[in-house]
Amino acid sequence: MGEKLSWGMILLSMAQQFLPVWIALVATYLLSIRYKRRLGLYGKLFDSPVGMIGFGIVMFWVFTAIFADLIITHDPLGQLSGLKNAVPGSALKAPKEGDYLHYLLGGDHLARDVFSRMVMGARRVLAIAPAATAFAFMVGVTLGLPAGYFGGKLDTTLSFFANLVLAFPVILLFYLLVTPEIRVTGIPTYLAAVLFIFPVIFFCTLFNSRFFTNPPKRNLYVGVTLLIGLWAYSGLAFNADPLGVWSMDPNLLNVFVSVVFVNSPTVFRIVRGIVMDLKARDYVAAGQTRGEGPWYIMLWEILPNARGPLIVDFCLRIGYTTILLGTLGFFGLGVSPESPDWGSTIDDGRKLLSIFPHPALAPALALMSLVLGLNLLADGLREESLKD
Repeated sequence: MGEKLSWGMILLSMAQQFLPVWIALVATYLLSIRYKRRLGLYGKLFDSPVGMIGFGIVMFWVFTAIFADLIITHDPLGQLSGLKNAVPGSALKAPKEGDYLHYLLGGDHLARDVFSRMVMGARRVLAIAPAATAFAFMVGVTLGLPAGYFGGKLDTTLSFFANLVLAFPVILLFYLLVTPEIRVTGIPTYLAAVLFIFPVIFFCTLFNSRFFTNPPKRNLYVGVTLLIGLWAYSGLAFNADPLGVWSMDPNLLNVFVSVVFVNSPTVFRIVRGIVMDLKARDYVAAGQTRGEGPWYIMLWEILPNARGPLIVDFCLRIGYTTILLGTLGFFGLGVSPESPDWGSTIDDGRKLLSIFPHPALAPALALMSLVLGLNLLADGLREESLKD
């Protein structure tokens, strides 16, 4: 049996475990700074100290999620005898050959390694939040562009439905959408069937408008999009992929659909407002004079000029989504009860918070740091995009 580690040794040991992350971060910064003048808005981010700090924090957790299997010291679901609510740095009672000898951040109420659960929780959060936010943006952009550009009854109808969703308190709406009873009604599947088709519609419309005068290229791009898109759609929405490449278990589908459904109306309103402002610009009038179609103007003239605010909002929305996922996990409505996601881990630890704070404190600080990094990154991007 080994000795309990001091806090100095704990911090040093954790720094060693994160070695793949440090290497990846250094390589990313060196390459990005070296070629920043060729990297557009991303490259300009490295002219902003705030943006660089935010980017570093976010990429720390992204690389942690990627290299989680190399970083963890124990099975995040494994339970070891004698380490229930163990304090940080506690040594294993009877280590086997090849075992890591300590619980670096202690053990939780089920004797699971808090450090490993915190690290693996990054993978759970970053596997859902960016993808769900991207889907929400596809829905919001696809509906917001024509609403802002054409106006009239289309705008009135779409805005009404968006306001209807936004009228619900966000947390309450999330709570209703992810409860197990909702799954029995089939509502998550119906919502998935509607929401998950928007990326296919978006990319088909994008390629069709761009290559309309070049039918062979248009047919190729649209055909590939339909083939891959509908294949993924069948698996993600209905779990009907015959090859088993695309699938989503019911709990994950509930959470994913809820995030997309709740975020889409806000994105819609942002895109609609930007389009209503930009459609009066000279380059839009020039496109109309050249005889360009409405969707070409929306997707290839207006949307690129709206990228700055949308990229900033995308970063902020990932942060909001991260908080919402943590809230769901805290209420026991996460991906699964055993999941090491940060919200569930905080909930497990808060029951003994006054006696053993470490099981709740580690994932709470991780969640806070990721959201802080996303906010700083968004501030840096906003600062640089305003210089364009």
